[in-house]
Amino acid sequence: MNIPMSWLKDYTPIDCDIKTYVEAMTMSGSKVETYEEQGKEISNVVVGKILSVEKHPDADKLVVTKVDVGQEVIQVVTGAKNISVGDYIPVALNGATLPGGVKIKTGKLRGVESQGMMCSIQELGFTTQDYPEAAEDGIYIFQEEQPLGKDVKEIFGLNDVVVEYEITSNRPDCFSVIGIAREAAATFNLPFNYPEISVKESGGNISDYISIEIENKELCPRYAARVIKNVKIGPSPKWMRQRLLAAGVRPINNIVDITNYIMLEMGQPMHAFDLAKLDKKKIVVRNAKSGEKIMTLDGVERDIDESMLLITDGEQPLAVAGVMGGEETKITEETKDILFECANFNGANIRVTAKKLGLRTDASVKYSKGLDPENVLNALNRAAQLVEELGAGEVVSGIIDVYPGKREPKTIPYSVEKINGLLGTSLSEDEMIGYLTRLEFKVDKEAKTVTIPTFRPDIEGNADLAEEVARLYGYDKIDTTLETGTPTVGKKTYAQKMEYTVKEVMESQGFYEIMNYSFESPKVFDKLNIPENDPLRNVITISNPLGEDFSVMRTQTLNGMLTSLSTNYNRRNEEAYLYEIAKVYIPKSLPLTELPDERPKLTIGMYGKGDFYDLKGNVEVLFEKLGMDDKVEYSLKQDLPWMHPGRCASVSVGDKEIGYIGELHPTVAANYDIDTRVYVGVLDMPALLEEAQLEREYKPLPKYPAVTRDIAMLVKDEVLVKDIENIIKQRGGKILESYSLFDVYKGKQIQEGYKSVAYSIIFRASDRTLTEDEVNKAMKKILNGLETTLGAQLRG
Repeated sequence: MNIPMSWLKDYTPIDCDIKTYVEAMTMSGSKVETYEEQGKEISNVVVGKILSVEKHPDADKLVVTKVDVGQEVIQVVTGAKNISVGDYIPVALNGATLPGGVKIKTGKLRGVESQGMMCSIQELGFTTQDYPEAAEDGIYIFQEEQPLGKDVKEIFGLNDVVVEYEITSNRPDCFSVIGIAREAAATFNLPFNYPEISVKESGGNISDYISIEIENKELCPRYAARVIKNVKIGPSPKWMRQRLLAAGVRPINNIVDITNYIMLEMGQPMHAFDLAKLDKKKIVVRNAKSGEKIMTLDGVERDIDESMLLITDGEQPLAVAGVMGGEETKITEETKDILFECANFNGANIRVTAKKLGLRTDASVKYSKGLDPENVLNALNRAAQLVEELGAGEVVSGIIDVYPGKREPKTIPYSVEKINGLLGTSLSEDEMIGYLTRLEFKVDKEAKTVTIPTFRPDIEGNADLAEEVARLYGYDKIDTTLETGTPTVGKKTYAQKMEYTVKEVMESQGFYEIMNYSFESPKVFDKLNIPENDPLRNVITISNPLGEDFSVMRTQTLNGMLTSLSTNYNRRNEEAYLYEIAKVYIPKSLPLTELPDERPKLTIGMYGKGDFYDLKGNVEVLFEKLGMDDKVEYSLKQDLPWMHPGRCASVSVGDKEIGYIGELHPTVAANYDIDTRVYVGVLDMPALLEEAQLEREYKPLPKYPAVTRDIAMLVKDEVLVKDIENIIKQRGGKILESYSLFDVYKGKQIQEGYKSVAYSIIFRASDRTLTEDEVNKAMKKILNGLETTLGAQLRG
């Protein structure tokens, strides 16, 4: 936000240099981004009066003039055709500088000396929009007599300093000249003066011209209006144009300029309707109806929906409330009577409306911050005052002000001890009251309460009061102190430690971590061969997606993993080993009535060197590190449509399935453009955390020797190793120490449909040396179980 210092000084007498000012304002909370000294590029340009104009002796298109510049009369050669004797003009003297780095020096034009240059409005950095009275292609001629030799920067308002502020969204009161002036007065402990507002009314009664009704009082807390008759559309006076230009607003005409002036000065947007175009002679503020359209002032017809607030005549839309007016009721040169509206709207609704329409206007930006409804009447009367002062029209008597729910100042308690405790200061109560009073807070010392003005909705408690005291007292004056209270030591939670352990194990085995979006396309279910009626298709749809490819929350993590593997494969990486810890979002019901189950999963993917058994080995290393390897069991899993039906294993702990590992179905691999075998695994992270046991129990080395027995047996092909090991474990008794598979063989010596499986079994007792008889009994039980349960035949 840009504010000229000359405008600011209308309300508070700032007299320090600009560097002191911007530093103090930044320290007190009104951050200054930068400041610009206007007219800095212009020097030695003064007012001159043309005394004579004579034809150039050697050039038909040039004239030789004598110009009085105050201290002397100089000769200027020019080709301008719009000048005449007696004109007052800007003259750049010898050594002058102009915008763009132009330097003026005495020289000769076709043999005749020229001691300066007459300036057009463009050469001074303006346009004819800024100064409508200026010639389009010619020298600028002052409309009034000016002191000769006077620096033109003073006349054009170029001796000002414009300060740019960065205002935070919680301070809507500072989005105005008056708001910043109030802050400056508080910062420098100077008096602050509101503009004196008095309206000279010309008679009549506003109720004869218009009536106002608010249907949605939540979205429009206040709506006020005045009527101006016999309007005279024309350019604004120079002082107003200069202020608007300095603040970054182009002057248009006196009526539009007044509304812009009020928005800058008081932070309150306004709008003017051509009263003759309001056929119904009434204003109704309501929500839009389905299918309604409006042609806005920018000439675009816009579709509007039921969430948007409209200004209407009871039937037809006249404006999108708080955003932009309509084309049909705009002010033109033929306008005779106008309706000035000044209203307060719900900030959140205006922000959403502006975003939906793609219309970011100065008004919508201010309204979206949440303005003070108590400011409406002052702004409306100020506009009427300017209309009368500028001779732009006659103010009809009366105001229509619909204000169903008045905003009252809130009162909160304060505590000197708490404020000092928060700041680490020892300020007295009177000092604090002094700072708060500067900001127009009303303090009741006996009741220990502070009444907050309505324009400060950000103040809610002692912490906010402490901030106000601190910024006016001076942050630089607050000593650095140690924090009081009981210190806490930050540490990782159990879940964070476990997640770190999982990452450490996976990376130690050569896997790289990846991260994918939680948003996916509904099309991924077809790529993964997931049936139409599968619960995984019950997804949460995002209400404002970036596009169809990011329109639902994922219920599985494989798509992201396979997409990453596909990218690596199609960029000719010979192998890839990836893992990801990410959440899936499982809705408890649709449409959502409560938050979904956000369940983290460990997803592993690989191609290249390695097969199913390598992947199984990788997860076994993880289980061993988590202290749960003796709990995990694997079994054939054939019900996953995206996995190879004969090369997929379920991973379980007891009766609880915690995931699966295996080879990806070739069709799914082809859907992701991967022409090689892909192995994936998905494990439930909460289940891993629940079953993990990081504490280790160590046993002393055995004192007594072990006895080893090797057995080889014939079993049918469909018999799983897991089934064999379960029998060995169940029947081995207390003396069974360990067992390990060391050979699986199928060949000519083995009959069709069978395989040879060989195990090494170790027995040991912790308190004695085992006898041959004890070992034989244990082996007999094992062999008997294998034979009766699995039909195993012992090989010789």
